[in-house]
Amino acid sequence: MICPECGLVVVYRKVALAEFTVDSLHGDRVIDVGSEWRTFSNDKATKDPSRVGDSQNPLLSDGDLSTMIGKGTGAASFDEFGNSKYQNRRTMSSSDRAMMNAFKEITTMADRINLPRNIVDRTNNLFKQVYEQKSLKGRANDAIASACLYIACRQEGVPRTFKEICAVSRISKKEIGRCFKLILKALETSVDLITTGDFMSRFCSNLCLPKQVQMAATHIARKAVELDLVPGRSPISVAAAAIYMASQASAEKRTQKEIGDIAGVADVTIRQSYRLIYPRAPDLFPTDFKFDTPVDKLPQL
Repeated sequence: MICPECGLVVVYRKVALAEFTVDSLHGDRVIDVGSEWRTFSNDKATKDPSRVGDSQNPLLSDGDLSTMIGKGTGAASFDEFGNSKYQNRRTMSSSDRAMMNAFKEITTMADRINLPRNIVDRTNNLFKQVYEQKSLKGRANDAIASACLYIACRQEGVPRTFKEICAVSRISKKEIGRCFKLILKALETSVDLITTGDFMSRFCSNLCLPKQVQMAATHIARKAVELDLVPGRSPISVAAAAIYMASQASAEKRTQKEIGDIAGVADVTIRQSYRLIYPRAPDLFPTDFKFDTPVDKLPQL
């Protein structure tokens, strides 16, 4: 965009420049802090097209603005003894290196279960706070990172189960649970209690169940909690039992094993919760539900 008054070319990434006045553009000096990319046709084969490095990272001590010299590839990059002529004189601090490794692990775990970028950012911030407080000394950084990811998911309203986090990390469920409690205490923060509705949509989607069955399962689980039919049962096991009951009453039936594999609970856990809600089954279904199998014909287990 060309300024109509001074003739300067003003460019900024993904910003509607029409909303800014000339004074605001020049006075605030809007700067693009993203990476600059090469546009030369003869450099298409290079792996990293970035010419000025990555964007600023506020989570690191120096904003990650230090220059790192890459490994040379041509003969001119090495001396007669095979040593690199250009070396990094200033290396990254040990704390920054530990955080960078943790951030990479967090990004990898989030990618494996398709979590959005805002979850990764919140997890990185949580890890940085815990790491700088040194309140979890003796705990592995991978365990802290896994627990931070679990907390971030719950705080952002998209909770994941401990088993789902364990599946994408190398840490046991027991260790993640310990770190989870220690982090909440150290940061003096809290998370909302999980409910059956937090998992229902995702479980039903993974089971390829229609919307009607999902709505029925949600209604069954909510009514079961309201009527206090499942005291002491985890919301995940109640959700799994509700899905089993709703699917058995519809044409899209799913087995206990299929539901257990998606929900991460054992078949016996589903049966125990199902037995608690089965006697009140007629009161749990929504009034407009279209039964393929009548209530009195549902499995009794």
